[in-house]
Amino acid sequence: MERSRPLARRPLVTLLTVAALAASGMTALSSAARAADADLARNGGFESGLDGWTCTAGTTVTSPVRSGTSALKATPAGADNARCTQTVTVKPDSQYTLTGHVRGTYVHLGASGTGTTDVSAWAQSAPDWQRLTTTFRTGPSTTRVTIYTHGWYGTGAYHADDISLTGPRGETGQPPAPPAGLTAGSVTSSSVALSWSPVPGATGYAVYRDGTKVRTVTGTSTTVTGLAPSTAYAFQVAAVNDAGESARSATVTATTAGQPDGGGADLPAHALVGYLHASFANGSGYTRLADVPDSWDVIDLAFGEPTSVTSGDIRFERCPVTECPNVESDAEFKAAIEAKQAAGKKVLISIGGQNGQVQLTTTAARDTFVSSVSAIIDEYGLDGLDIDFEGHSLSLNADDTDFKNPRTPVIVNLISALKTLKARYGDDFVLTMAPETFFVQLGYQYYGTGKWGGQDPRAGAYLPVIHALRDDLTLLHVQDYNSGPIMGLDDQHHAMGGADFHIAMTDMLLTGFPVAGDAGNVFPPLRPDQVAIGMPASTNAGNGYVSPAEVNKALNCLTEKTDCGSYATHGTWPALRGLMTWSINWDRYSNWEFQKNFDAYFG
Repeated sequence: MERSRPLARRPLVTLLTVAALAASGMTALSSAARAADADLARNGGFESGLDGWTCTAGTTVTSPVRSGTSALKATPAGADNARCTQTVTVKPDSQYTLTGHVRGTYVHLGASGTGTTDVSAWAQSAPDWQRLTTTFRTGPSTTRVTIYTHGWYGTGAYHADDISLTGPRGETGQPPAPPAGLTAGSVTSSSVALSWSPVPGATGYAVYRDGTKVRTVTGTSTTVTGLAPSTAYAFQVAAVNDAGESARSATVTATTAGQPDGGGADLPAHALVGYLHASFANGSGYTRLADVPDSWDVIDLAFGEPTSVTSGDIRFERCPVTECPNVESDAEFKAAIEAKQAAGKKVLISIGGQNGQVQLTTTAARDTFVSSVSAIIDEYGLDGLDIDFEGHSLSLNADDTDFKNPRTPVIVNLISALKTLKARYGDDFVLTMAPETFFVQLGYQYYGTGKWGGQDPRAGAYLPVIHALRDDLTLLHVQDYNSGPIMGLDDQHHAMGGADFHIAMTDMLLTGFPVAGDAGNVFPPLRPDQVAIGMPASTNAGNGYVSPAEVNKALNCLTEKTDCGSYATHGTWPALRGLMTWSINWDRYSNWEFQKNFDAYFG
């Protein structure tokens, strides 16, 4: 009887042991299952900028962030909901969890192409970081899924951080072969064009400059910008797919051209530019050229105007005696031009203005423009040309979406005409432009009619002209007046009336900016010696007048990084060329306030 007791207990011990082993096995299996899962989202914390992401209107910021040092900031505009996407390799018939943290109004996080039911989660209002999560199961043949964030139209910027997609890894295969045929094409003082042969299986290409990755592109060509003049650079390219990068290609070396001066080599380091009412009078009165003080370094004769909008035939008619009783004779006017030039000043003919609409719709109009402008320059012995096209002179056709490769005839023909004039008169030819903010800085938000149409086709329409002529351009002085609010690089709208507007608008020109929010299509910065700030001389001259104190704040911020207020500039530019004003006549009417302040500031 006693021997039977231990025997009776053995099955219980055995059962407990088996149960313990089973429990241990279950834990092991659970751990193995968890170990099989991984975070498949690349750069989900945006610590490497937008690497891995494609955004219609996104950038990375250092504040606010949920963790790490960076987060995504994307700003919906017009018909664009600021969508950022990433395509991830997944395993068929498998479970995945998508999570992320967002801030803003109507922010969405989701996945498409799942092969089953596409999913999304969203926050209606998240004043602070809010976690979003959703799950999905892939279809039986699904190997790639796109995860995304987006906002909603017209609701302002949103932020996203710490995005993860957790689940089993898909089969990624092998990285592609390295690209062959890397070649350097056209070279300027600040850019090098590159091209290479396509690689089978590549989904993109990483471009390296002197061993550092500078961009990722989907095509087999790109232009690397922002380079220094007269400098040798070494370039390589690697092919990319879901498995990673290939080895890099053979190295190609290219040397940038010398820095062009655009006819401005003999301008002072800081120049004062003004428009002189030479063909009309208004409330400011007529000012004879000989009476313009020596402080004015560049004098733009306003205006040469076309015989009709599309003729290209530009005429310069001096103000008649009936309108300007004190007008000088042609001989006196020409003598005054020579005297100004002898004193080191530049005298230009300015084409356009408020009433001078110019549309070079045909090559015939282009050629007429060149011949008629040349006739004016030759008759008066002028130093060059100022382009002050306003109104409806420049607009973009619906299929014209790339400022680097314009297709619209009025744009293409104007570029051709200006290059012809520059070639005709040589390196000393002075070329300046005075576009309105609508045609330049507004291009950060909108370009032409937009991807879905409906936008003003004039938005950003000067950008292709400026870009094509950047090596020939002496000065760009955007009219920071008569302007509506414009979004700056801080994604805030800035309005006229203080230093802030001039700081934000000028910072965009000197920093460069994505056109229409496309991080892969950046308008490169101009040199600071090519930029002057356009301001009205007085309250009578135009909307947007600021006092001398505000003028000086803008100059202090841009050249010394002091007095910047709430806007943080992206650099300091002591070589900023100077100021432009409309107009010399209105400044004289105001007892030369603008000129005197310029002289006092720059000594």
